[in-house]
Amino acid sequence: FIVAYQFVQPAPPKQVVIATGMKEGAYYAYGKSYSEILARDGITMEVLSTAGSAENIKLLEAETGGVDVAFLQGGTGTLATSDDLESLGSLYLEPLWFFFRAHLSVNRISDLKGKRIAVGRKGSGTRMLSMQVLEVNGLTSAPNLLVSEGGNKAAKMLLEGKVDAAFFVTSHRSSVVKMLLESEKVRLMSFDRVEAYTTRYRFLKEVRLPEGVIDFKKNIPSRDIILLAPAAQLVAREDFHPALIDLLLQATKEINGVGGLFEEPDEFPSTKYVDFPLNKEARRFYESGPTFLRRHLPFWAATLVDRLKIMLLPLLVLLLPFFKLMPLVYRWRVRSRIYRWYSELEGVDPRIQQDDSGGRAKEYLAELDRIEDQVTKVSIPLSYSKELYDL
Repeated sequence: FIVAYQFVQPAPPKQVVIATGMKEGAYYAYGKSYSEILARDGITMEVLSTAGSAENIKLLEAETGGVDVAFLQGGTGTLATSDDLESLGSLYLEPLWFFFRAHLSVNRISDLKGKRIAVGRKGSGTRMLSMQVLEVNGLTSAPNLLVSEGGNKAAKMLLEGKVDAAFFVTSHRSSVVKMLLESEKVRLMSFDRVEAYTTRYRFLKEVRLPEGVIDFKKNIPSRDIILLAPAAQLVAREDFHPALIDLLLQATKEINGVGGLFEEPDEFPSTKYVDFPLNKEARRFYESGPTFLRRHLPFWAATLVDRLKIMLLPLLVLLLPFFKLMPLVYRWRVRSRIYRWYSELEGVDPRIQQDDSGGRAKEYLAELDRIEDQVTKVSIPLSYSKELYDL
């Protein structure tokens, strides 16, 4: 038992830290939802607000003061310098939204030459993707002014006319996106040459925003819009506890499995659109679902049994001689029901032999009848009935 215990995995930690994004973004909102689900099983998830994917990778790779798991935007995996990061799967599609001032005559991104463009905060996935899009359109150098702002601040600057256009990578549920779609001061660009973008950047997928889907009465948007979308994914350290991976993926299935505007029900979480090697425990989850123990036991009990299953080995070693002994014990137990009456007979027989006159014959016969009456009530398996009959 002592030797086997050396191979028992440590218990999962009671607290984990997840890096998300800006507080007004979808990453942060999803992180909060996951933390509420994990709290049901006694796991505290600290939701850390960050600048975005680039910062999240640095936190994952940090030796101290880092995080256990993080949201990353598809296509940002090239920023990682460590081989110790593993993907837990993709969660949903988060489109690239490109808004510009309504008075501008813009048909494609290259028409914004010389304009002020908000490309997202430094360290964000939005900045990385927007710079890639601007680069292929030749807009990353002067005379364009690229403003390192994103989220609410970039939206406010756009509405106030302090920038001419702005990129956002987020869910359609984002308050920023809803605010800009409802504003008459800005317009949303529908991407052209989509196949060229998706061919050059394999992590992008073409999605369509149908006319009127945001607000049917106001007909927002007023026409079908073609967008480009990377997938949000969860990435963890290589040493992230397997039991927590199973628990976290169940949370993502509960939240993200219902589908959305751009996702079919049960399409996510998925093993597609990931930038890192898929964690082996995550792969098992996608192939067969939660473990047998997790389906039938509370988290703490399933974890305890899973950790201690290796202790079955010394237990089986101890049980092996016990199983060999069991038939002998059983045979002795059955025969003891018969043999105990021989001691009763041995108490009567010597007295009969010593009574030469036979004057107490009736008394001895009565004693034998009593014993016989008791023996007829003995219940034993048929395989031992001969010994009972002999008695």
